[in-house]
Amino acid sequence: MKKVRAAIVGYGNIGHYVLDALQAAPDFEIAGIVRRAGAENRPEELANYAVVKDMKELEKVDVAILCTPTRSVEKYAKEYLAMGIHTVDSFDIHAGIVDLRRTLDATAKEHKAVSVISAGWDPGSDSIVRTMLEAIAPKGITYTNFGPGMSMGHTVAVKAIDGVKAALSMTIPTGTGIHRRMVYIELKEGYDFEKVAASIKADPYFANDETHVKLVPNVDALLDMGHGVNLTRKGVSGKTQNQLFEFRMQINNPALTAQVLVCSARAAMKQQPGCYTLVEIPVVDLLPGDREEWIRHLV
Repeated sequence: MKKVRAAIVGYGNIGHYVLDALQAAPDFEIAGIVRRAGAENRPEELANYAVVKDMKELEKVDVAILCTPTRSVEKYAKEYLAMGIHTVDSFDIHAGIVDLRRTLDATAKEHKAVSVISAGWDPGSDSIVRTMLEAIAPKGITYTNFGPGMSMGHTVAVKAIDGVKAALSMTIPTGTGIHRRMVYIELKEGYDFEKVAASIKADPYFANDETHVKLVPNVDALLDMGHGVNLTRKGVSGKTQNQLFEFRMQINNPALTAQVLVCSARAAMKQQPGCYTLVEIPVVDLLPGDREEWIRHLV
């Protein structure tokens, strides 16, 4: 079996777990890791892999798994798609997904490549669940309640605010899809806490939610990467009312995000050029091996 050569772009929390997922996957090999520091201060677990600053330094790459902050996804995806390399990302600003899809679709088709966007667990695998529930109960209401747990996208967004030394953003569900954001920060010397807190609350990641910013002496003492979701839909199948569905999980946030990214990288190899979200890809394409064997096993 010819293995897919995947490059990891960025080596923070998600990148570390993507390495684990690729090592465990039977149909992948690791082409290398692209990180800002290159091989400088290379972690021990990367000793046997090419670690570079630029994708062009790696030998044949089939797919780039983007483990970068959401707000830099478009830049990296366009660069690698233009090189004919497929890309996968976990872009998590829900309101920006349609625009990103439209932009990357044009670039991907121009260079005969594939981009799979927003391929985390939400947006991502949860999106598939919501789609299925919408199909089997066309009339009704779906509530997605996250947490309690650490939101990586929100935490990264806080860390980018001027004056923030370290940060943790916790998502607390209050019910019916409404959430409270608890943000804990360490402040850089010379910055005013009230001004920094106001900047955090004004950021698009937080502007539409109840957000509380707390100053703490040590963010690491609070860190727990556990997270979860409770997704429910109550609706109508045909003309029959009171159909109730529930999906729940408790997970390690970056580990699950990484696994979905790797599954999506596999699926990217099976699509025609263009940009896709997970709801547009046959779910069987996320799995390794023979399609008929999976049909025999799962259907």
